[in-house]
Amino acid sequence: MNRHQGSRGKGKPSGRGQNTYRKTSYARGNSPIKKRETVSNDSNPNEIRLNKYIANSGICSRREADVHIATGLVTVNGKVVTEMGYKVKLNDDVRYDGARVNPEKKAYVLLNKPKGFATTTSEGKGSTVMDLVANATSSRIKPIGRLGRNSKGLLLFTNDEVIINKFTNSKHGVPRLFHIQLDKNLKYEDFKNIQNGFKVDGKLITVEEISYISGASKKEIGLKIKNTGNTIIRTIFEHFNYDILSIDCVAIAHLTKKDLPRGHWKHLTAQELNNLKML
Repeated sequence: MNRHQGSRGKGKPSGRGQNTYRKTSYARGNSPIKKRETVSNDSNPNEIRLNKYIANSGICSRREADVHIATGLVTVNGKVVTEMGYKVKLNDDVRYDGARVNPEKKAYVLLNKPKGFATTTSEGKGSTVMDLVANATSSRIKPIGRLGRNSKGLLLFTNDEVIINKFTNSKHGVPRLFHIQLDKNLKYEDFKNIQNGFKVDGKLITVEEISYISGASKKEIGLKIKNTGNTIIRTIFEHFNYDILSIDCVAIAHLTKKDLPRGHWKHLTAQELNNLKML
């Protein structure tokens, strides 16, 4: 009965019809394999095919990713993988030609941090900056550098390793400008020592710029550094016997707090991002 139905569209049953039947049967025979493959993918929601992982990052297409995988340009958790169809987890360390691959959409979020929030991605630390940007993006962003719980001001979040490396590069870095309030006037002699650089425990401490705040008392200081943490600020002023009353990051490179109220965040514009990448 099946053979007759398979030949009906070709006219009278014949050898030619039989060949047609075999080809049709062969094509149908492949279908269940594709279905099983799809079910396998769906049954592992925490895993993704390596070629799709790479393609999602925007580096190349899936087909091109297969070529890169086959030629040994891709590593997973430090090991070269050439197997087609290999699956990875989203938190695996996947690298193409040595560079980390991120399968998520890149996001760049600027927060004007208020006091009382710890700069950490760890849970169990009370209120953190991650609580403030929780609704900013579905991408797994993290803060670049640190601001102490009682410090305030600008903090940049991203999942872009290139931008993160730009900030943490010890030779170049990205300048950040702080408004600092001290417990007493900063002596001019101490001002010059900070400006020229000084040693603490044999280590040279340098800053990009230091200035008195125009129109304010000499307790208020502007300090530009490229270090990503703010412990260096406390190291500087504690060395000269000053207590810091407040720290406020007012600028990161060309990024400022303009139109960004305390406790609010925004996504970087294309122009702001381009300017940051050109530093």
